[in-house]
Amino acid sequence: MTNINLLPWREEARELKRKAFIAQLLASAVAGILLMFLWILLAQNQLDHQQSRNSYLQSNIADMDKKVAEISQLKNKKQEMLSRMKVIQDLQGNRSEIVKLFDELVRAVPDGAYLDSLERKGGNIKISGFSESNNRISALMRNLDDSHKYANSNLTKVQHDDRLGEQGSVFDLQVEVETPVAAIAAGTDNSAVNKASSAP
Repeated sequence: MTNINLLPWREEARELKRKAFIAQLLASAVAGILLMFLWILLAQNQLDHQQSRNSYLQSNIADMDKKVAEISQLKNKKQEMLSRMKVIQDLQGNRSEIVKLFDELVRAVPDGAYLDSLERKGGNIKISGFSESNNRISALMRNLDDSHKYANSNLTKVQHDDRLGEQGSVFDLQVEVETPVAAIAAGTDNSAVNKASSAP
């Protein structure tokens, strides 16, 4: 009977299996490396895309901030313009009243009294001046109280001053400025009083 030695064949089969296993391992490693490389590329691409979107949003936000700042400046300028327009309108509307105030003041100043300065604060006017006597100051105050534009004159300071004579004095007084409505009402009341006093 013939003896067949199978050892070389078995060794070759084992060697082939070992090489196939190593080839599978290498193929798996290469596939894993390729998959990891593709995943890194994908992640980097997504990161770059997100960064570009963030940059776009930041640039747009900066532009919007500039526009908001410009709008705020325009609103401030608009408010300033409206305030100036209101001041101009008030000045134009009160121009005739100012003329009437000075006209009444000139009419109220008696002979022998001289005004030195006027200062208006709100609804009050501070008047400083010189007078030949205290009687002239009293006449000025009476004239102011009887006028249609002034009321409640109040003498705040009077001092002797001989520049206008032995009885001369320097004075300060405050007087209230009546609003047109109050002046009209006062004129109506005065006319009613005059009618009542003239009636038999």
